[in-house]
Parts: sequence; structure tokens; C-alpha cells
Amino acid sequence: MAVGCCHASLRRVTVRTSSRSGASCRSRLIGQVGKKVNHVEQIKIVGFAGSLRYASFNRGLIRAAAETAPSGITIEVIDLADIPLYNQDVEDAGEPASVTAFKRALAAADALLVATPEYNHGIPGVLKNAFDWASRPRATSPLRDKPIAIMGASPGRGSTARAQAQLREAAVFTGACVMPLPELLVGSAAAHFSNDGNLTDPVLRTSVVELVEALREWTLRLRLHAAA
Repeated sequence: MAVGCCHASLRRVTVRTSSRSGASCRSRLIGQVGKKVNHVEQIKIVGFAGSLRYASFNRGLIRAAAETAPSGITIEVIDLADIPLYNQDVEDAGEPASVTAFKRALAAADALLVATPEYNHGIPGVLKNAFDWASRPRATSPLRDKPIAIMGASPGRGSTARAQAQLREAAVFTGACVMPLPELLVGSAAAHFSNDGNLTDPVLRTSVVELVEALREWTLRLRLHAAA
């Protein structure tokens, strides 16, 4: 798969519940599947990639999302480089400042946009580590009920499908509301990015915009449901 979405078209925003989602995500959402909601609020999205390499394809996806964010959406890009390996001894002694800042950024966001590489058929350690920190303690985790969209790029033809499935499973367990569709998977990524890791493919840049717009729809729909 060179470039594609598991859903037939990103242009049709489809919102549905997932049987693996948290309690608030399992309930029936307001309105019919695929019906638009009014964009009357500014949405803040925090985006990050599960890679530390500057020219990473996945960091490039996040940069492209921030550069092309539609009106009414702001995307703050954060880096996972300063987050230490999770260690309960360290947590018990006092949360590192970088972890506190990471959690505060997640808590302040209306939604999260995550780009994951795929290493050995799975999630990169740096990304899983960040989710492990953010998930604790569970009662006050900034991931609870947080809308999340996932995308990913890989140099091979697997298109991060396995990593995205693993990340979705882990995020759902934390209580996050992971957007089930659409999904954005990019294979043979070198053909779509510059040597600096910038996304150059105009069709794919449009797909990123459409994914972000779908995340806004998902976020607002969940907000309406919570207020009902």
C-alpha cells in the first residue's frame, strides 16, 4: 500500500462508536453517523510523533498537520525527547518536570494527533513510554476521555498498520476516545517526503488536512454527547 486510508474516502467524515472505546465512547453519539456538526468553537490539538529523529517521516506528518491546519483549529507540536523512561521509583520520588509539562500539554488540549512509526511490527518504545507516563495515575490521567486521531508512515509497504492497531488498543485502555475512522496509513514513505522529512506530496497533505478536520468533528460530537 503506497498511500491510503482504510476508509474509502477521507472526504466523507464518518463518526461511529467503537466497541473497544472507553465508557463515554461506547455510548451512542448524538446525530446520525456521518452527519456534520457546527464548527462554532476553536479546537486546540496537541500533536506529537513517536520518533526522535528530526527528519522522521512521522514528525513530518505532524509538521504538515500544523502547517495546514484549517481555520478554527490550532495544532501545538510537542517533542517526546526529554521524557525519561518510566520508572515508578522516579515517579514516587516526584514526577520529572518534563513529564509534568507533557501531561499539562495533553490536559490543555481538546484533542490529540499522534503519528507513529512501526518498529518490528509494533509501537516504538519512545511512544509507548510517553503513554505509560501520561496514563498514571489513572484517575487523573489527561488521556481519559481525550479524543485522539492516529496516523503513521513507514518506508516499507506495511504502512504502520500493525503499530497503529497496537497504539489504538493501548490508548483505548487508558480511557481515551480514539477516532475509529478515518485512518491514514502511508507506505513507501520516501517517495512522499523530502530528505529533511518534510511532506511534499500535495495529495497526501490534503489527506492530512481531512484527517484533522475529521478529528474536529469527532471532538465536537463527543463534547455534545458529554453535555447532553
